[in-house]
Amino acid sequence: MNNRRAFKDADEVESLVDVMADKIGALLGSRGVSDPLLIGIRTGGVWLAEQLHRRLGVEEPLGTLDISFYRDDFTRIGMNPEVHPSDLPTPVDDRHIVLIDDVVHTGRTIRAALNEIFDYGRPASIMLATLVDRSGRELPIQPDVAGLHPQLEQDQHITLIGPEPLELVIGTKTNRSSRSDEQG
Repeated sequence: MNNRRAFKDADEVESLVDVMADKIGALLGSRGVSDPLLIGIRTGGVWLAEQLHRRLGVEEPLGTLDISFYRDDFTRIGMNPEVHPSDLPTPVDDRHIVLIDDVVHTGRTIRAALNEIFDYGRPASIMLATLVDRSGRELPIQPDVAGLHPQLEQDQHITLIGPEPLELVIGTKTNRSSRSDEQG
């Protein structure tokens, strides 16, 4: 990515995360869910999930997913050389899950995460939360909770920088293999 510029600083991202936590809490409450399992998608989704986990006061450990083996584009962009294990602290069967990612763009990362979750079991429900919901869907996937909906040009990418502090930057796409929101 070149031509990077700040989009949301740490204070602005913190405010967005506070609002997201309130929305998630209200949505869980309206559905009668008192013991959700939060799962973050590596890497930015885990950073965001850690923040939401603290704000929501969830006692159960946070789950993490590395969807590298579930991606549908590895033949085109190659395997990520830094594959990490997924870690789900409890079985997912009959659990209400809050799946968290930093940026939802094409929907393909979320599709991969859903496939991986269902390989672990059959949850009661899955709620999707994201800091950034941008246009460009290739799959019919829609977040239940989003921090913001920026209007970006097709060649622009938005990236969460972290883990502490969390900030958002915008850059211009130079290739598909850079770490940014092209993963979906």
